Amino acid sequence: MKKGGAGRFLLSAAALMITALSIWGPEALAEYKDRAVLNQIHTQEAPAEGEGYRYRLGMAEKLHILSKCLEGQHPAEGRTERGEVPEDYQEGTYAFIINHRGPSGKEITQEQIYTVCEDGMARLKELGILPGEVREIEKEDYDAVLYSAIDVPDPQNNVAVWKISLTASQANADRRNRLIDAYIDADDGRIYEFYARTSLSWEEIDPDEIMRQWSAYMGLGEAQPYESDNPLMENTPCYKRYSVPGAERTIVTVGFYEGINELFLKIS
Repeated sequence: MKKGGAGRFLLSAAALMITALSIWGPEALAEYKDRAVLNQIHTQEAPAEGEGYRYRLGMAEKLHILSKCLEGQHPAEGRTERGEVPEDYQEGTYAFIINHRGPSGKEITQEQIYTVCEDGMARLKELGILPGEVREIEKEDYDAVLYSAIDVPDPQNNVAVWKISLTASQANADRRNRLIDAYIDADDGRIYEFYARTSLSWEEIDPDEIMRQWSAYMGLGEAQPYESDNPLMENTPCYKRYSVPGAERTIVTVGFYEGINELFLKIS
């Protein structure tokens, strides 16, 4: 066959193949894909229902929600997950609910919280927020309860906290230099509130320095002294209040109960 004839033959063959592929190709490809998908089980990760609570709040927002939940309210019983409000909950616009279902797998666990608390106390001592003489906690002497602090109109805005408390069985035990209560963030272990016995007197305590260090530890801006219009809010004359920056005002009180020598830092 001559070269020209061979070239024309190849061009004709190529044209026929292209035409065939344009007609039968899509159908064959679709059939191939169907065989790869049909009659087989395939898995794909998807966000789990109810994970809206993973919405990340800033520390000032967390602090405000927790303060509103703790302010004048008592913890409510209810089988609830974080960010879930029981249907029969009627009290106010903030709910402070005992979380009986436990951590979701992303928060600090019951087994971890005691070590986390000790680590947090050690950090507060380093910063001069907590007196160095306060003893380390012993697991058998303390109770740990997980709570959800929830903004009820917008439940995705919530804070999971552990409350560590000296157990009732230690009511008559020596409480000198012991942690009495603490509220601890269940995500990162930072300590929001604490009550601790100490041998110090109020005159030996510098509330301004405690507040300055605690604000930095919490990742907040500089706190300002706050003069309350209600002098009867505290049942001790030894205290100083501060307003921390944020979209909503949150008050932090550094105080001291004389007689029992108990230093506290609380939010409200």
